[in-house]
Amino acid sequence: MADDDLWERNAGWWQEGFTDGADAEYEEQILPLARECLTGAARVLDVGTGEGQIARLAAREGASLVVGVDPTIAQLQLAHERGGGANYARANADALPFPDGTFDAVVVCLVFEHIADHEPAIAEIARVLEPGGRFAFFLNHPLLQAPNSGWIVDHILDEQYWRIGPYLVEDVSMEELAPGVVLPFVHRPLSQYVNAMAAHGLLVERMEEPMPPEGFLARAPEYRDAATIPRLLLMVARKLR
Repeated sequence: MADDDLWERNAGWWQEGFTDGADAEYEEQILPLARECLTGAARVLDVGTGEGQIARLAAREGASLVVGVDPTIAQLQLAHERGGGANYARANADALPFPDGTFDAVVVCLVFEHIADHEPAIAEIARVLEPGGRFAFFLNHPLLQAPNSGWIVDHILDEQYWRIGPYLVEDVSMEELAPGVVLPFVHRPLSQYVNAMAAHGLLVERMEEPMPPEGFLARAPEYRDAATIPRLLLMVARKLR
């Protein structure tokens, strides 16, 4: 089954579990960080918008133009239903249907982990940003996506620790996130993103690796045991030219 078909089939799982107040990480961490990153932006593009929760946030914060793009029809249908002042279009990250320099801010949230080739998409983001524009780039932390990484409980040595798999190896895997929900995940080291951004004039000005929020840690004791392992990475870049 093609990746596009998988996202169409599993759109409802995402919408029910991660939007409209359902997910603590979005409510307590991602959306507040996105609001901070987009403060003062007038023309905002949300790449991989899903059902539009970050696009709606940008509209609420006063941007005069907000556009969310996503390749998944089921996500865009719900985005239109939920409204909120944003506009939506069907598009892939590596072929954005906008002229050069259209936006003064672009936000991408938990999208590039599912893109097979990140460089054309970063090039497109840089192209549609005006000089001086900002890029807010949210990722599942690459430490989490390294193959075979995970929380280890060693009962013999009475130790608990986070095991990092082969971090420098790019890897594509199909992960079962819930019963019957299998989606592709791409691991690549952080340097690949930063170097691609630099090649297209996007200078990283800020980086955050926040501790998981309280609402997530409260879900299970083992989550709190791993509270020092960052799940989220945020980079904020500025277009130089």
